[in-house]
Amino acid sequence: MDSEELTKNADIERIAKEGALIYQEIKAQYEPSHHGEFLAIEIESKKAYLAPTSAEAVVSARKENPEKVFYVVKVGFNAAEMMAHLFTKK
Repeated sequence: MDSEELTKNADIERIAKEGALIYQEIKAQYEPSHHGEFLAIEIESKKAYLAPTSAEAVVSARKENPEKVFYVVKVGFNAAEMMAHLFTKK
């Protein structure tokens, strides 16, 4: 499935809502030591992938979850990147 199909089929609103709730549950594990880094959260498993950039976090997450759409958040920022983020294998 390509990037466009994954995005079209994804429930972006659900991913954003559940991803934000998961981040609230786990943020104490990442703040303040990873302030400014990014988490890509897979909402089904609640697993978070940490990296210096949003793209790197998603690439890391995609290695284990190639057909998923992720919630991406910047650690320590309330409103940073509150969206589902998608990368596909090329």
